[in-house]
Amino acid sequence: MNEIKLRESICMLAASLFRRGLTHGSTGNISARTDDGGLLVSPTGCSFGRLDPARLARFDAKGRHIDGDLPTKEMPLHQAFYETRNSAGAVVHLHSCHSVALSLMHDTDEDDFLPHLTPYAIIQLGRVKLLPFFLPGDPELGKAVRGLAGKRSAVMLANHGPVVAGKDVEAACNAIEELEATAKLVMLTKHLPVSTLTDRQVQAIITKFDVEW
Repeated sequence: MNEIKLRESICMLAASLFRRGLTHGSTGNISARTDDGGLLVSPTGCSFGRLDPARLARFDAKGRHIDGDLPTKEMPLHQAFYETRNSAGAVVHLHSCHSVALSLMHDTDEDDFLPHLTPYAIIQLGRVKLLPFFLPGDPELGKAVRGLAGKRSAVMLANHGPVVAGKDVEAACNAIEELEATAKLVMLTKHLPVSTLTDRQVQAIITKFDVEW
């Protein structure tokens, strides 16, 4: 995808997420890799509902900010995914309510954040790692992602929000929507008798769809 179309796609998808309440105010950030190995990144303090394609922060292949507004303060988080996952073409971070609510629950599995309710979260996300709370923009968050050695495409930041890396910006947005939808299902069915997928069913999904697990 050429850079003009990529800029437009980033802003269109971000606006869609904002309109449907998946992030709010000036929260969330999004980035995508350009054909020359650089990055386009949403500016700091800017609403997903009003991103301007011409003002996205532009980084060159050496990680230098060369054009556009100042980038999100969560750059260490984005850079960690790109450095550890060769397949990453985009990274999206939201402050979506149901996934944040689930991160507050004391019985949440840190190594497998989402209960196995439907096949779609498994297919699009694999296992989601719950990371502890870090201050927004803390470089230690980047170190925590690097510590996963590229083995997870999605993490949940406790008391903060989900982060997903995808092959491109549309795939990353689709996957993070699936994460939030699954978290919503979990919260809606909390304390109800629920039939989760069995281990055998989960393994069948992993095998059939070649899920990174």
